[in-house]
Amino acid sequence: MTSGMHPARNLVRALKVPEITAFFWLAKGLSTALGESTSDYLVTALSPIPAVLLGFVGFVVSLVVQFAVRRYNAWAYWFAVAMVGVFGTMAADVLHVGFDVPYTLSALLYGIVLLAVYVIWFRVERTLSIHSVDRPRREAFYWAAVVATFALGTAAGDLTAMTLHLGYFWSIVLFAVAITVPAAGYRWWRWNAIFCFWCAYVLTRPLGASVADWLGKPTDVGGLGLGGGPVSLALAVLIAGVVAYLAVTKIDVQADAETPTAEVGRR
Repeated sequence: MTSGMHPARNLVRALKVPEITAFFWLAKGLSTALGESTSDYLVTALSPIPAVLLGFVGFVVSLVVQFAVRRYNAWAYWFAVAMVGVFGTMAADVLHVGFDVPYTLSALLYGIVLLAVYVIWFRVERTLSIHSVDRPRREAFYWAAVVATFALGTAAGDLTAMTLHLGYFWSIVLFAVAITVPAAGYRWWRWNAIFCFWCAYVLTRPLGASVADWLGKPTDVGGLGLGGGPVSLALAVLIAGVVAYLAVTKIDVQADAETPTAEVGRR
């Protein structure tokens, strides 16, 4: 005998972002450095306006490809991250170079933007977990947060290197130490996993950007003088190797999420 009430069935949804492994952080660090060096190279090779337009086109194309795939695809995902890195760097630099906005103010502005994305995302979806990015709206929030983290990280890296006069090398040291805080908090002090993830995600941007600047910038401004072009090429080869490994092994593919159909209907 049945009561006439049926439990909500589960709808399997494919997740659109990778599992967090050591390879994730390696690829993320390389992509942040690649974004910085490529942006610097394009601006000097093409002049600022064509470079920004090219970066914007790459940014849009990469997101179109990412949203078009039905589940996480290593090539599509990391192509999008790399293009966000390039355009996010340009967006942060435009405020300073084009409108003379101080790095302190631009870092504060992008910090407020990122906080607003997190607040709206949580109010709408009730979670900021990347293990829930299984539908277009959540994915849109996710990429909005990623863009904001890249812009904030770029401004923060320039703030420490230029405004605070730490230079590129000591900025690397600063952010390398800073990123151990959420790692240690999660590992030993039981800090919230989502908070630690996004904190580390933000910090990888200025860390990677500082490394790229230190390698590529001229010696008279504290770099090693290798040049933006060669550094970008080397980083592109490295990240392509990592992504190829992930695409073949699929070790960073998350298990599909199960969502009750009743919840899906409400959305």
